[in-house]
Amino acid sequence: MIATVVWGTGNVGRAAIRAVEAHPALELTAVLVHNPDKVGKDAGALAGVGDLGVTATDDVEAVLGASPRAIVYAASGDVRFDDALADIVRAIRSGAIVVTPALYPLYDQRNAPPELRDPVLAAITDGGGSLFVSGVDPGWGNDVLPLLISGLGTDVDVIRCQEIFDYSTYEQPDSVRYLVGMGQPMDYDPPMLMTGVPSMVWGGQVRLIARGLGVEVDELRETLHRRPLEETVSTRTMGEFEKGTQGAVRFEVQGIVGGEPRIVIEHVTRIHPACAPDWPTPPSGDGAHRVIIEGRPRIEVSVEASDEGENRSAGGNATAVGRLVGAIDWLADAKPGLYDALDVPLRPAAGKLGRRRS
Repeated sequence: MIATVVWGTGNVGRAAIRAVEAHPALELTAVLVHNPDKVGKDAGALAGVGDLGVTATDDVEAVLGASPRAIVYAASGDVRFDDALADIVRAIRSGAIVVTPALYPLYDQRNAPPELRDPVLAAITDGGGSLFVSGVDPGWGNDVLPLLISGLGTDVDVIRCQEIFDYSTYEQPDSVRYLVGMGQPMDYDPPMLMTGVPSMVWGGQVRLIARGLGVEVDELRETLHRRPLEETVSTRTMGEFEKGTQGAVRFEVQGIVGGEPRIVIEHVTRIHPACAPDWPTPPSGDGAHRVIIEGRPRIEVSVEASDEGENRSAGGNATAVGRLVGAIDWLADAKPGLYDALDVPLRPAAGKLGRRRS
């Protein structure tokens, strides 16, 4: 059994605890938390399952000192990127395999900036650990899935990956209201939507698809559209959003190949389904991930995942976590290194069918 730590117990961390506990090759040995109110609580209670016999702690030194073989780093890197990088480098230097969605520039690690890549590589050399970064929107929907489906086409003109979600179900109010700008005046500049930021976050996944297809991306381009709410709306989890404030966002990161946008990652995000009803909508419910291959034949695949009480946002997080946690035993057999989604295979759920913790 591979001794595995989950670091962070938010939206991603809760799913990570469940995924580690369910994996036949992994043993959950520690859970690290930042919130003092969570210290001493059973990991299962934090994850919404029965007691697991693992008590949450904030003692990073002690947990790393026990030399765990693997760490699922589930703490956010959105607003604390430097801290997340420092934590992950420290864990790798201790000899651990680290899987995480927190360092988005390393989705495409080959093209990551040296100031980010070099400390990670140095830690791998010093400590013998490994790192695999994949996204939560979800990463597999913007790399392995479109590449797999593209192989069914006779001619491929454009690959489009869409995330279509009602963000009132996403339980990170600060990110939704301030990073993305929902409920803010239309003259507010959301940090996540500033020019260049979408390319910084999702451009690596465009380049991964291009590499898988054997083509070069000439440049990245962005498009952005925002819509105000026509009426004040009330949401179950985040309260009211006032009329005239931002209610929907639609943006694209386009990979230009031969002068044309051939690889596109698109986000369509609403705070309420009444806003921008003419934009793409999920086939059902409040969220879906979709891949469209424009060509011959035209292929469209939508994935609807739910977790934590039929919550689609939680379902998307859980599938992203499944990709990361499912890679740990493969990484344990591989040599120490810095890996990306084209290096690490997505494998069947061997050993999991019908196996559920009582």
